[in-house]
Amino acid sequence: MAGFLLITVFLGLNCGSFLVVSRPAVTPTVALNSALTSAEKCPPLGLESLKVKDAQLRASSYKRRGLGPHRGRLNIQSGIEDGDIYDGAWCAQHRDERQWLEVDARQLTRFTGVVLQGRNSIWSWDVVHTYKVQFSNDTLVWKPCLNGTEEAVFEGNQDAETPVLALFNTSTVARYIRINPQTWYQNGTKGDICLRAEVLGCALPDPNQIYPWQTEPTDKLDFRHHNYKEMRKLMKSVHETCPDITHIYTIGKSYTGLKLYVMEISDNPGKHELGEPEFRYVAGMHGNEVLGRELLLSLMQYICQEYKRGDQRIVRLVKETRIHLLPSMNPDGYEMAFKKGSELAGWALGRYSYEGIDMNHNFADLNSVMWTAIELETDRSKLINHYFPIPEQYTTEEAFVASETRAVISWMQNIPFVLGANLHGGELVVTYPYDMTRDWAPREHTPTPDESFFRWLAVVYASTNQVMSNPDRRPCHNKDFLRYNNIINGADWHNVPGSMNDFSYLHTNCFEVTVELSCDKYPHASELPIEWENNRESLLTYMEQVHRGIKGVVRDKDTGAGIADAIIKVDDIDHHIRSVADGDYWRLLNPGEYRVTATAEGYLPSSRTCQVMYDHYPTICDFRLTKVPKQRLKELLAKGGKLPKDLQLRLRQLRMRKLRVATKAINQRRAAAARRAKRV
Repeated sequence: MAGFLLITVFLGLNCGSFLVVSRPAVTPTVALNSALTSAEKCPPLGLESLKVKDAQLRASSYKRRGLGPHRGRLNIQSGIEDGDIYDGAWCAQHRDERQWLEVDARQLTRFTGVVLQGRNSIWSWDVVHTYKVQFSNDTLVWKPCLNGTEEAVFEGNQDAETPVLALFNTSTVARYIRINPQTWYQNGTKGDICLRAEVLGCALPDPNQIYPWQTEPTDKLDFRHHNYKEMRKLMKSVHETCPDITHIYTIGKSYTGLKLYVMEISDNPGKHELGEPEFRYVAGMHGNEVLGRELLLSLMQYICQEYKRGDQRIVRLVKETRIHLLPSMNPDGYEMAFKKGSELAGWALGRYSYEGIDMNHNFADLNSVMWTAIELETDRSKLINHYFPIPEQYTTEEAFVASETRAVISWMQNIPFVLGANLHGGELVVTYPYDMTRDWAPREHTPTPDESFFRWLAVVYASTNQVMSNPDRRPCHNKDFLRYNNIINGADWHNVPGSMNDFSYLHTNCFEVTVELSCDKYPHASELPIEWENNRESLLTYMEQVHRGIKGVVRDKDTGAGIADAIIKVDDIDHHIRSVADGDYWRLLNPGEYRVTATAEGYLPSSRTCQVMYDHYPTICDFRLTKVPKQRLKELLAKGGKLPKDLQLRLRQLRMRKLRVATKAINQRRAAAARRAKRV
């Protein structure tokens, strides 16, 4: 019996009637993706993803509401304090071997295994060491999971966070399954029976099914998890299918040398077109938050297919927008999580870079630079509010800056992005800047001057997302974002210094938000189709917001040449943007009437009123600037004065050059070390 895996289909609870198929046994330590042969793989029921509803979970007892059976979900996260309604596990009220956590699959299911985890808590240490499993069709009669003729005892956890997979020797068909702890961590009077779990099982077809399940998507896309090689292959396939509108390029390499690939989609790929805004999606900053990666791979396939079909919405988007998709900012972290698989990667494996850096805290802290300047400067007219230079210490070779972060910052400088979003996982909410609190408080609402537009961007994504917009959904972990309409100021959630959102806003022209896509950081491949359905409209609608506001070209009145780095000021909004190399600019704004001023070094300022309408097209607001008259220059110089220079811009360019020089030196050292290691 120990040498084979037996698949037994019980008819009701009559264990005498069964079908047996023998396969070589697999150990419970292998990754879920390879634990069973293709004919025997069963996905998770969905405790972690919330596909299993709270009403489907019962328990023999529980200590309090915050430790009820609905909290017994794999990878669920607790609040900072124990004792609230958001604790990190199911915990039984009693400490004996009669306690159980029950899952109702709501239909006959072939159960194949259980994944177990201890309690998530800063203050408590509670894990189940061993457990038994029982099955039932009616909750009255229970049949134990057997190992031969004896009741099987499965190994649980030795720590609170590592998921442990147990595959059954016999896969059993039933509706209900119970996890029955036998031994657990005890230290005198301390040590409760607490666990988080996921159940693996294949639902059997039921012609009388009364419970609604999600329908299959109609889009024919490659719904599976793609490792680095498979991702490259898919991107190449999309480019070969749509060579006229796609271009693949790299922005740098990870610490281990994996390339950071970007898919560009445009009717004129490889070139910035005058007046056409640049948009970016970035996914995989945290390597174990994998849904964003798969959504962007699906998005590039979808745009290619629909463009070839002639879908007018997609054709318009491609012709009027230059789109950049970076599906994996942290490929090193992703590969670590991928090797473990969807249910065994846990909550943190693969989150950080190979060097152990959290990239969403790794961008230069320009917020502190700005707030310090505000405190020291008495003349507010001299304050800068945009295009902040990178701090000197950040540009050195010794700075603790990830290779991937350096690559993305350089990318931000090379392309004049107008709008973007970075895709994360583990929650269902859209956050907008600032992400950092002004006084380092743990959380505090910290708005930007563009608060109203950022709120609009967040609402656009959240309101079109099928899960976020569901008023009946339950919270993912320890905060109910439904109270905030599924959007929140980042700093009002938690303090995040060095975030990509804040850096993008203060260092470049680009507005950016963070989208937390799913309660489950690493959804099983079987859930990818419905996740695409949940997010497709959101992804498209959010991209279209790059055309909201005003745009134009700042030109020299005499020559007609575009003026680069002209400052675009909007009255009553204390944040400016700049024109780019050819003089074109884009200023994201909500509908309304605005007084706009353009200024540039060596030119007289020019102002005009611009009206932003409610349609999906920007208002054209061009400027023609007159050079400062020669007579005025002579008078200024005669009085010993000097022509004002844009020192801020020069310093920004200088610091960026230093950062690139340091990055090049670091990469050369690593490449040389890799060559030496290869020779050895």
